[in-house]
Amino acid sequence: MSNKDIVILGGTGFVGRHLIARLCGDGHRVTVLSRNADAHYARYLPPGAQRVTADVHDGAALAHAFAGADAVINLVGILNEQGHSGQGFRRAHSELSYLVVSACREAGVKRLLQMSALNAGRGQSHYLHTRGEAETVVKASHLDWTIFQPSVIFGADDGLLTRFRELLRFAPVLPLARAEAKFAPVYINDVVEAFVRALDNPATIRQVYELYGPEVITLKKLVRRIAQVMGWRRLVLPLPDALGWVQAIIAEWLPGKPFSRDNFRSLGTDSVGGIDGLHRLGITPTPLSVRMQALLGRADSRQKRLNRYRRQLQ
Repeated sequence: MSNKDIVILGGTGFVGRHLIARLCGDGHRVTVLSRNADAHYARYLPPGAQRVTADVHDGAALAHAFAGADAVINLVGILNEQGHSGQGFRRAHSELSYLVVSACREAGVKRLLQMSALNAGRGQSHYLHTRGEAETVVKASHLDWTIFQPSVIFGADDGLLTRFRELLRFAPVLPLARAEAKFAPVYINDVVEAFVRALDNPATIRQVYELYGPEVITLKKLVRRIAQVMGWRRLVLPLPDALGWVQAIIAEWLPGKPFSRDNFRSLGTDSVGGIDGLHRLGITPTPLSVRMQALLGRADSRQKRLNRYRRQLQ
């Protein structure tokens, strides 16, 4: 694989951090576009990566940043928005994808790798609907695009295992909306591998890859398994949809908006796949059960280190 100049949008997120480390480790030169001018993040970029401050919703700024690049990777995505109109989702997903496609054309960049979601365009949520709109924009372009549709992604310091571990830490009883929703969690390293293998493979051009793991699990069983791994006795209480909807309304007002009405609607569509994209790319998927113990232990150790650090600063 030849070394490439790659521009990444959304590189400060969970997938982005892992992907950037891998790409730089493989010898690629990576430019991370971010509106955040905080130099703290830049200090933690691996050798071979640089952060450039840019408004990703400015088409001219995108075209300037893309000039001379061999490929663009769009990882931008949000799970919640301010308000409930869906405008935040449209801005982050479909409208941004239009700007990215236009900027690629203007800058002469042909290769585009686009992050999407399993079930994009299906269901009732703004999240899935706008993911589908974004795919339509990319597919209508004349670029050499590849689209990835992951189920929920797990890994070190993720928003899945780690989040529920923290909720369970302080909640002897955890009411759970849409407890029977099904997932096929996919390991972050497998997602990163999919991007890396597609980057330089012409056979992946204009292809869509569903990325999901080998184990299907309900939300209820997942949360109970986390408690079991941590050695905690917890009651996970499935809620009927009427109460789950109320929980979503209340959670929207909590710090960090841990759950929302749009999340509730998204859970109405099971996040399980039909055509194994990892297999198509020659990747053996990692089962959640194989990694859960190590990941939860690692997350716990990391939290202990952070707590010690905070005490030292006091």
